[in-house]
Amino acid sequence: MRCSDSRILTTHAGSLARNPELSALLIRQDHGKPVDPLELDAAIRARTRHVVARQLESGIDIGGDGEQARAGYSTYPAQRMSGFGGSSSRNDLLDFERFPLYAEAYHEAFRTNPKERTRIVNAPQAIAELSYDPDCAGVRAECDAFDDALARQETRFAETFVTAASPGCVLTIMHNAHYASDREYLFALARELKTEYEFIVSRGHVLQIDAPDLAMERYLYFRDAPDAAFLSSVEDHIEALNMALADVPRERVRLHVCWGTWDGPHADDTPLAPLLPRLYKAKVGALNIPFANPGHQHEYETVRRNPPPDSMVLIPGVIDNMTKHLEHPEVVAERIQRAVDAVGERERVIAGVDCGFAVFTDNAMMTEDICWAKFRALRAGADLASSRLWG
Repeated sequence: MRCSDSRILTTHAGSLARNPELSALLIRQDHGKPVDPLELDAAIRARTRHVVARQLESGIDIGGDGEQARAGYSTYPAQRMSGFGGSSSRNDLLDFERFPLYAEAYHEAFRTNPKERTRIVNAPQAIAELSYDPDCAGVRAECDAFDDALARQETRFAETFVTAASPGCVLTIMHNAHYASDREYLFALARELKTEYEFIVSRGHVLQIDAPDLAMERYLYFRDAPDAAFLSSVEDHIEALNMALADVPRERVRLHVCWGTWDGPHADDTPLAPLLPRLYKAKVGALNIPFANPGHQHEYETVRRNPPPDSMVLIPGVIDNMTKHLEHPEVVAERIQRAVDAVGERERVIAGVDCGFAVFTDNAMMTEDICWAKFRALRAGADLASSRLWG
């Protein structure tokens, strides 16, 4: 994990907006419709070059490919392993029940033909034994496009990362209709995703594990379970993740945990305090946790009371991906300082973003121009914090 002994480095959470042309192709692929592979590859490569260049221009130190090759951060495994089909049935948000006027406005904003949208609430489910593509064609093509984009830039990132869904993330969104139990399905996913995790690291990138199952799914997949059962599931999911990461060096992995990326009230977010000791058991070198949004700005104190182990870096979200209001650099610097105070060591803090800006290709929470402006604010805030932390 690349850290710095002279300044605060900047990164983000992974997904960035695709353009309409690429999005249309990805949605067709998501629905199993024929897509010209050469046209899709060209569109992915062109857009990856674009987002890499804009990250570098905006001052991002640790950059990614923006998930330009994927329709969604969590459902792409259906195209990389066999055994998926049919449709899952996703629970609705508790926010929709508690705030019916918000639910009406949200659904109106996305009232289009389901066949013209990514499969968010009706993703494929496991209907047979899972098997990851032994040729790693999908992840190989994604890394090839990223490496091509990187090679074309005159400047370089300090480090690069590529995201991958956690076993528990896939389980809670792409449901089990084959295995005898969710636990059996969970560890089958871990066994197969292990191939992808190791491939990404073998290409020289840090692996970011996206694991909203460890927080967000409390009020989705586990909405009817008691707290103890949810926390037990968190432990199971981390056990499966650690199995999948058994042959990956801890320092080459970072774990992104979040409470979801829709712009609602998030009235039922589970607190961080009971999660932290369990998250610290993950075989990772860094934790990326949201701290910028109004529901979790207080959680710096939770980390201060229970700081990460010495081997772990904290990547606090100091930019809110859910609001279009641009953060002032002074606010960003203040948030970074709070994170450093909580961790107790400036060298173990990397400034980040709460979550992705476009976790599904047609569900971006932010226009692209605001995203780049927020990255510039992140850079300016990190520079301010660095001047104060190092002098």
